[in-house]
Amino acid sequence: MSVLDALKGVLKIALIHDGLARGLREASKALDRRQAHMCVLNESCEEEAYKKLVVALCGEHKIPLIKVPDGKQLGEWAGLCQIDREGNARKVVNCSCVVVKDWGEESQERSILLNYFQTEQ
Repeated sequence: MSVLDALKGVLKIALIHDGLARGLREASKALDRRQAHMCVLNESCEEEAYKKLVVALCGEHKIPLIKVPDGKQLGEWAGLCQIDREGNARKVVNCSCVVVKDWGEESQERSILLNYFQTEQ
């Protein structure tokens, strides 16, 4: 299982347990209050000040940061879409930043991500 697959599972579980902060306002509040367990940033975000703020807050509070290449995919993983009858995501909104405040429950995906953070440092 890759890190991105594990990230998708962790975001899904955190969304169910109401443990996600989506968008700059919610994410910066959670990062500044040190409520965040990890942060996910979209690499293709055009606003440089946005990226600098999120990276600086993560660095200051020693919160792990993962960068993903596609904002639409991050928006789908974070639940910023509508699901049709067949179970396909529709009207997916681009997302630049997601913060996990509550892991939800113990899972294999979570342990993969934690191991990834340990080896990254």
